[in-house]
Amino acid sequence: DSAVYETMVRMAQDFSYRYMLVDGHGNFGSIDGDAAAAMRYTEARMSKISMELVRDINKDTIDYQDNYDGSEKEPVVMPSRFPNLLVNGASGIAVGMATNIPPHQLGEVIDGVLALSKNPDISVPELMEHIPGPDFPTGAEILGRSGIRKAYQTGRGSITLRAKTEIEEHHGKQRIIVHEIPYQVNKAKLIEKIAELVRDKKIDGITDLRDESDRNGMRIVI
Repeated sequence: DSAVYETMVRMAQDFSYRYMLVDGHGNFGSIDGDAAAAMRYTEARMSKISMELVRDINKDTIDYQDNYDGSEKEPVVMPSRFPNLLVNGASGIAVGMATNIPPHQLGEVIDGVLALSKNPDISVPELMEHIPGPDFPTGAEILGRSGIRKAYQTGRGSITLRAKTEIEEHHGKQRIIVHEIPYQVNKAKLIEKIAELVRDKKIDGITDLRDESDRNGMRIVI
């Protein structure tokens, strides 16, 4: 049951899922790498959008198949009303192969699906007019579009993400305020790494570094 719980926890994390499928109550971990509380201390229910994954499942909308030992029937696919694989992405490793599908913005993906249904021969550049690229739950900026285009055309590609920052004037000095960091980056380890580079004198000019993030949002002050 631990593997099931870990999966459910991830579905309740707003920094892991673009559209959370689980509405969690309690400690479900943090972007600093803190672990979730044990399952006896948390509560969970399906989120509103996850209801669209199973709506009308009892109305013969999908086929069923035997489960692993033939004792029960399970859905072949879910009668989803939105393309969850594309909007929330997926990551997995098997023998000799791996996949990483980035998350996307729901409205853009639906526009792309409509365009594809109207024109099955649509080109990748035309499709990218509707789906310009991935949209990550932690925000940040994608540098360039060539990697996105290559990934959409060939199934293989890479992108570079950069944190979103702004410069503030404070007591005659400038400080960098980080509001968004790249997807799957551990915030606490990021701050530790910056501090380590300062100690090793690989970065100059930093006199203070602190995390002022709270329930209103992320705020790393450099």
